[in-house]
Amino acid sequence: MLYLKNIVYHPPATLTPILKEVNLELAPQELGLIIGPSGSGKTTLLEILAGLAEPTKGEIFWRDQSLISLDLQQLGGLVFQFPERHFCGSNILEELRLGHPEINRDRITTALQEVGLENIPLNTSPHALSGGQQRRLALAVQLIRQPNLLLLDEPTAGLDWSMRLQLAKLLAKLKSHWTLLVVSHDPGELLAIADRCWKIHQGQLKSVNPTLLQSEQTHE
Repeated sequence: MLYLKNIVYHPPATLTPILKEVNLELAPQELGLIIGPSGSGKTTLLEILAGLAEPTKGEIFWRDQSLISLDLQQLGGLVFQFPERHFCGSNILEELRLGHPEINRDRITTALQEVGLENIPLNTSPHALSGGQQRRLALAVQLIRQPNLLLLDEPTAGLDWSMRLQLAKLLAKLKSHWTLLVVSHDPGELLAIADRCWKIHQGQLKSVNPTLLQSEQTHE
């Protein structure tokens, strides 16, 4: 179980806190969805959970253990918005092994099977993949590390509706093995697969019912 208790993030350079007393609970093998506009604090919250930023106040627990940033870097795998812009490998194999040269072929094969890319040759350039395949590869890059928590920043951004639908189906499948926390300003297809849902506005998090949100979206 992931617990966030009274998380505040207030860098010295900002007049008001970016995150204000954020509380959150997410059980294993659940998909949590945080919805909010740009500048609401969504990405900052993911960066804290990935150990890339330290909260000003509050505690983060995995099960019963309080975690510091170094622990969180081991616990979570963060997939940035437009992850394809960060690809550095000349081919899929190189991309998956960046920073992990010791990883064996079995781990690589398993990660690619998880995201449905097992039939693409390993010598294929990441930049030769379709947009949806690139998002799948970015997920595989994190899965190969075997994190407890997958963190996704706007995973459907820039994809057409069919690729969005395929990605939502993939995330629904992944939550049978992983715990996922997704942030998005345009949740769309993600609402149907969310177990828990929150809205974030000016750094404040409020729990909402994903089924009700989906119903509202359908009637718009």
